[in-house]
Amino acid sequence: MTINISEEEKILRRIPVEILVLSFVIALASIFLFRPTTALFIFAGGAFSALSFIWLKQSISRLLLFKNGDNPSREKGQSPFLEKKRDRHFYVKKGDRHLKEEEPVPFFDKKKALRSALALYGIRLVLIIAIFFIIIFFFSRNIIAFVAGFSAIVPVFLAEAVIGLSRMKQWKS
Repeated sequence: MTINISEEEKILRRIPVEILVLSFVIALASIFLFRPTTALFIFAGGAFSALSFIWLKQSISRLLLFKNGDNPSREKGQSPFLEKKRDRHFYVKKGDRHLKEEEPVPFFDKKKALRSALALYGIRLVLIIAIFFIIIFFFSRNIIAFVAGFSAIVPVFLAEAVIGLSRMKQWKS
């Protein structure tokens, strides 16, 4: 792993903000075409999408990196999941405190982490479906507005992908 991780972390931090900004711009434009409640639901959909993205990002980070406690020796701006080795110029993943740096994680820890991540993902999915059902049940005229705001994540991902690909100096074959 190299310094590119910090660029990826910047992108992942920027995506929820971009979702909120895009949904706000769409909501602002929709005030002139529709009712203010429609604009509110567009922005609410974008906010819910941003929160859902943050929650999913944290769940995946915990699953893949086995989150450890705060490390006082880590540098500012550096991921809490990575620690720069003093004698090398690359980053290594730190495991749980009871494991040594290079020691593999036992299978039962991976299995437990996978179950926990799947349970959290299931809860997240059920909550998203519940929110949609509540909106459909109580605000059936504004469901399209909420979905439009919730879908703001798609153009944001597309824009980030285009920007990321344009920054690549060489295509992999």
